[in-house]
Amino acid sequence: MKFEVSILSEDLNAVGAIAQMVEADGFAGLWLAETANNPFLPLAHAALATERISLGTAVAIAFPRSPMTMAQTAWDLAEQSRGRFVLGLGTQVKPHIEKRFSANWGKPVRQLREYIDSLRAIWRSFQTGEPLQYHGDYYRFSLLTPAFAPPPMPWHDIPIYIAGVNTGLARLAGEVCAGFHVHSYHTPRYLREVLLPAFQQGRAKSQLQNPLQLSSAIFVVTGENAADIEESKIMTKSQIAFYASTPSYRPLLELHGWADLAPRLNALLRRGKWNELHALISDDMLAEFAIIAPPDELPYRLRERYDGLLDRAGFYFPYDTSDSSKRLVWQHAAKALAR
Repeated sequence: MKFEVSILSEDLNAVGAIAQMVEADGFAGLWLAETANNPFLPLAHAALATERISLGTAVAIAFPRSPMTMAQTAWDLAEQSRGRFVLGLGTQVKPHIEKRFSANWGKPVRQLREYIDSLRAIWRSFQTGEPLQYHGDYYRFSLLTPAFAPPPMPWHDIPIYIAGVNTGLARLAGEVCAGFHVHSYHTPRYLREVLLPAFQQGRAKSQLQNPLQLSSAIFVVTGENAADIEESKIMTKSQIAFYASTPSYRPLLELHGWADLAPRLNALLRRGKWNELHALISDDMLAEFAIIAPPDELPYRLRERYDGLLDRAGFYFPYDTSDSSKRLVWQHAAKALAR
């Protein structure tokens, strides 16, 4: 299992130095999320500052960006990193796509399939010079003159990961992708009983030969003393509760017999009671979602829980170089999981 780091790019000028620390600490990869900042610009800094670690988006939101602009950005980062770039894509949810990005939302699984197919058609045209012809229901490309096509390169087979919670995107990943970002909002039981069969169904229809790579940032509850642990529990329960309130994420709750949780969470949200969400997540539920252990035991518990399930893993909380105690937790885990 590869152990990797996720960061938030709040300070673009600091990313190069952070990436060097990630590599020096012995991690296998660095992922950038798309939250308040663009996920691609930091990776350009990271690519210049490192030589070994993989670099990727976990995730970049696909639908607000034309596949052509996404293809160009990914191509540039793959070349700059000399083949270390992984393009991780996500769909987001309808309100964000339509109201935050003012973009089109269709049938997300079908739309993302076309998005990936059109990316590969564009990259193939970049690499071979063959005319660009892609015609789908959502995306159509039929013009690429030489002036607008980059030259061929050795790293043109750019790996694509997608992220999701439910079986539709899991089957799509099995069929057309190199990897899948398993949402942090999952349990090992859900991964085994729901997602793994869906991945296998997709791979059975695929022409891809390599096994699907599974990656996830795992919820952990930890601390040096009782107060720290209690604070960590509340923060983690709040995050789980927020995800559990999402209607499309309810199959996981139903699998565990927690179907009544979602309407109770939504009732609190309608009343603006954000600070009370965590109270609806019991300690037993928390233990299904999160690894609960002292800092020095976290990597061993992670490996024990996910050995044979995940290929790449990290902790949900960001790698924070400004917090020495948290960085020590990450460093210890990197050494332990490298053995």
